[in-house]
Amino acid sequence: MIPWLPLEPVFPALEQALTDPNGLLAAGGDLSPQRLLAAYRRGIFPWYSAGEPILWWSPDPRMVLLPDEFRISDSLAKTLRNAKYQVRLDTAFGEVVHACASKPREGQAGTWITGEMQAAYRELHRLGYAHSVETWIDGELAGGLYGIAIGRAFYGESMFTHVRDASKIALAHLCAHLKRRGFGIIDCQMETSHLASLGARPISRRDFAARLDALCVQGDAPGQWPAAAIDGHFRRIA
Repeated sequence: MIPWLPLEPVFPALEQALTDPNGLLAAGGDLSPQRLLAAYRRGIFPWYSAGEPILWWSPDPRMVLLPDEFRISDSLAKTLRNAKYQVRLDTAFGEVVHACASKPREGQAGTWITGEMQAAYRELHRLGYAHSVETWIDGELAGGLYGIAIGRAFYGESMFTHVRDASKIALAHLCAHLKRRGFGIIDCQMETSHLASLGARPISRRDFAARLDALCVQGDAPGQWPAAAIDGHFRRIA
């Protein structure tokens, strides 16, 4: 059995999470900014389907990508050098979230990014916590990702691509941006072979929580996401 959350934005100890299914910690509550920030700060995230109660997770191990460990293949390096693209921050946040929700996923009949979840992340974006990284080609949104920045930790939520490598381009530029801003970790949540191919690796839940304690010393302050970069774009990676 897992606990049903009270009205206050509090969570049980991470060690109480189930092993089967891996990481299921609690149910209920809401998707208010206060509860979501309290969850992410402790390494907990919501994941559920339409018609289910809100389910909260903290799997062990945890898949993470360190910004300086992103793996750039030879083909991606060529694309980053030669392709005609532009990478922007936060110019189409709602469109990125909608595209992630609409993209078919192998082995999944629907999406966990419900309308309720999309509204919650749009509110976090308005408050300065949620961000999108977008790849634009010929004036069209070709791919991208979104996530949450707290302190010096970035919590990746979802990616999509309409054009080959467009989401990888966005991730490569995100890693470069995070390194420049002193971020120490990108949370990838669940382990997949695709994430592993990009340099992500599993660490223990205890290690993950300790890293968050060090990286989020500012409590629930937004991550260092300079306003000057929001409407600009990155230089192409050499």
